[in-house]
Amino acid sequence: METAVAQPAKGRPREFCVDAALAAALRVFWSKGYEGASLNDLTEAMGITRPSLYAAFGNKEALFRKALDLYQEEKLCYVIAALAHPTAREVARHLLCGSMENQTSKDEPHGCLGVISSVACGAEAESIRQEVLERGKVARVALVERFERAKAEGDLPETADVEGLTSFLYAIMQGMAVQAGAGATRADLERLIDTSMAMWPSK
Repeated sequence: METAVAQPAKGRPREFCVDAALAAALRVFWSKGYEGASLNDLTEAMGITRPSLYAAFGNKEALFRKALDLYQEEKLCYVIAALAHPTAREVARHLLCGSMENQTSKDEPHGCLGVISSVACGAEAESIRQEVLERGKVARVALVERFERAKAEGDLPETADVEGLTSFLYAIMQGMAVQAGAGATRADLERLIDTSMAMWPSK
């Protein structure tokens, strides 16, 4: 665990766990979005003062980027795991199921940090929106390449629209994120996944 020494407004310097503070910040951003998370929300959840936040993480934008790094590292590992499955159908199902698990976790806010932050940013936070969208392109490109390989290997029909299938999966995951944020149950999302996979092209 990384620790930092920060000088509070009064009294002796105190140590706090940077990793724990960042995890707390992630939960605030995840539940409220970038613009909805105030500095008071963040410092209260992180258990630190504003000077400590600035000293350890920089400004709010820098803190969000670090939180986004943590989100991708811990919450999106299912994407990498999905790409390793032997068939395109299994890749798709694992991706949707991983997204559902992420969105219905009892330990975290519901919904998707990327979706929340990319659609809820005003003009003053446009750089944050672009950051989220650019990071999302990396996973999308990897998924397109995986489906292109499946098509070349005969796992997908020759007529399969790889870009269209990728957009379809992203639309389903984004829809699940919105529905999870609105209170959809796990059973609701499982039904959506089953319906989506019933529409998957067969060889």
